[in-house]
Amino acid sequence: MSSGIFRTKSIEQTLRDTEEPEHRLKKNLGAMDLIVFGVGVCIGAGIFVLTGHAAATNAGPAIALSFLIAGIGCGLAALCYAEMASTVPAAGSAYTYTYATMGELLAWIIGWDLILEFTVGAAALATSFSQYLGIVLSGTPFAIPPAIATAEGGYINLPAGLLVIGLGIVLVSGVKLSSRINQAVTGLKVLVVLTVIIVGAFFINLANWNPFIPPAQAAPASSGGALHLPLIQVLSGVEPSVFGIGGVFAAAATVFFAFLGFDVVATTAEETRNPQRNLPIGIFGSLAVVTALYIAVSLVITGMENYKGIDPNDGAPLATAFVKVGLPIMANLIAIGACIGLVVVCMILYLGQTRVGFAMARDHLLPASLAKTHPRFGTPYRFTVLSGIPIALLAAFIPLSTLAELVNIGTLAAFILVSIGVVILRRSRPDLKRSFRVPWVPVVPFASVLVCFYLMLNLSVETWIRFVIWLVLGVIIYFAYSRKHSRLNTVEQPK
Repeated sequence: MSSGIFRTKSIEQTLRDTEEPEHRLKKNLGAMDLIVFGVGVCIGAGIFVLTGHAAATNAGPAIALSFLIAGIGCGLAALCYAEMASTVPAAGSAYTYTYATMGELLAWIIGWDLILEFTVGAAALATSFSQYLGIVLSGTPFAIPPAIATAEGGYINLPAGLLVIGLGIVLVSGVKLSSRINQAVTGLKVLVVLTVIIVGAFFINLANWNPFIPPAQAAPASSGGALHLPLIQVLSGVEPSVFGIGGVFAAAATVFFAFLGFDVVATTAEETRNPQRNLPIGIFGSLAVVTALYIAVSLVITGMENYKGIDPNDGAPLATAFVKVGLPIMANLIAIGACIGLVVVCMILYLGQTRVGFAMARDHLLPASLAKTHPRFGTPYRFTVLSGIPIALLAAFIPLSTLAELVNIGTLAAFILVSIGVVILRRSRPDLKRSFRVPWVPVVPFASVLVCFYLMLNLSVETWIRFVIWLVLGVIIYFAYSRKHSRLNTVEQPK
């Protein structure tokens, strides 16, 4: 084991740490809990908000292909997550796997990245919830005044901030309570989505799908200039464009936000009964369900309304599509279902963030006091309370569009490191028992790396700049605090 920045934490020590009384999480989750967690977190802004925006600005009806591409990329990464999560069933997801394979510095960086991913993701979903709540309450005595309903054009998004505070209380109270709430609300969301698909199918105009992939055209002038262009266009010098094949891939990079579910499933490994069996089921089950639902909904919305008529700034494009065909009652149903459903999406992303931070604190890369679990509820209550503050502030003061792309780039970076970790662990620890094995190693992991990296290149220059700044800040914190406080400085790990 190296004593420097590439020192690794053994799998055996990682698993022993999960049994320490003051750091032990309760094992309350089964396979169905995990599938519902994954489906629950995926059916959110991606299906109710981002579908219309991506179709209007990048892909047209081919947004269905964008979801398929994003789903394939996630599927490749899901294979890698399934092997790692079932082999190393500990909290922390990509952070924990990287610590065991590529060393402490990279583990810290990806953990820092995951904190950004889940923090910003939870804030984005709280913001999206507030948009739909405004639609539900509009025209009633409980309508939300514009000054406190949004961070764009108002002073504060108060409903979003209050939602995060309420969810923090639920998460401290125990993962089983969170799971029960998620099961009830996810059932409602799936029912709403199936209703949208079935009813919307009767209003599809096939002419709206022609052409299915709109021809590429020059990108409209943007006040952000080159900063708003995909990085791959800037690097290649290709004339900025939208739609066409490039637009399909650019949209895939944007809607990747919709596939965060199985990533969150992996963070609950330590709270899962029989994780070797249940984690792969939860990961693949949730991914298969949501990919099929996304493709079906995207075909319905672009079939009901020509993509040119979709307002890219509409906070509820699915509901708007039904209003235009004369079914306002469906619009109300969608708004209510989305409003309730987005609550649990925010909750599960918040849950994922606390488990990653808890794992880092248990390794003393963050203050060790944050790794204490509640004596009654068995939850990382200190980190949950503390981390809720930045989530609430982001939700209250930052617009949704800015938040979504930051989540995408962080997720893709985590997928890349997990995929590489599978190859490294196969070579360094061939003796480990693996209840699930990725087929065709190293071909599948490397394919996952290539797909995810290409999708990262399709995100804007502005997003990359913010991402790099966050990582640089993380490296500074690592060398200033985390490296010298790490448990590996004082505890010798068996090889």
